[in-house]
Amino acid sequence: MKLAFSTLGVPGLPVADVLRLATDHGYQGVELRAHPEEPVHPGLGLVERADVAAEFTAAGVDILGVAGYARVAAPGDDGPVLDEVRSLVALARDVGAPFVRVFPGGDAGQSAEEADATAARRLGAAAGHAADAGVRILLETHDSHRTGADATRVLGTVGHRGVGALWDVMHTLLGGESVADSFAALSPYLGYVQVKDVASPHDTTPLALGAGTLPLAETVALLSAEGWDGWLCWEYEKRWYEGAAPLPRLLGPGREYLSRLLSRSA
Repeated sequence: MKLAFSTLGVPGLPVADVLRLATDHGYQGVELRAHPEEPVHPGLGLVERADVAAEFTAAGVDILGVAGYARVAAPGDDGPVLDEVRSLVALARDVGAPFVRVFPGGDAGQSAEEADATAARRLGAAAGHAADAGVRILLETHDSHRTGADATRVLGTVGHRGVGALWDVMHTLLGGESVADSFAALSPYLGYVQVKDVASPHDTTPLALGAGTLPLAETVALLSAEGWDGWLCWEYEKRWYEGAAPLPRLLGPGREYLSRLLSRSA
């Protein structure tokens, strides 16, 4: 498995500094948070996009994915949501990223059936466009569709390789699903896996990997036993927790921790 980290942990950091962190600490990839407050976002022009792609290529670091904020199950018209998804796909294509992250974002006023149908309709409409661009849209296990079972109700309906799953291990566990059940549900669709660590289900302040309560060893062991050889991406949510320790000083120990888990599971 290959290791990446998300720029959510280093909000607003210039691309050159992100790449320095990746190369200094032995990460093969970076997930780019695609938000206007970040250096890489859908508002970038073509020249700037080419520059980003060239910087990553020169550093020998992959752009794992573009982490967007489109909410594909949200109530309302399809048009604005599809426009947002397509803008993320175009950004991913232009910077050389294979994946785009989207959220479910269903509303409490919807039934589960309505949210599922809305998400499946929109993802199905965007799937061919993404595939033509060489990009795969990944529905993250999050908010209204927190578990693997939730996500696969949508993904099974879409039935297109241009759409898959991003497994956020914390959310499936907080949704009451075991690691084994999550993998069983998501494995036919899996793009990559987000790992993190937190103190408890009631305190999700980000911690150094291995310092919290999430079953990371179990997760890595299961992925290895199943022969899954994709990406593990550390999503350290510093952007939402100002009091959390700075990510840069944790990156080295975090990579060593994940490497130890991988060695034990080999």
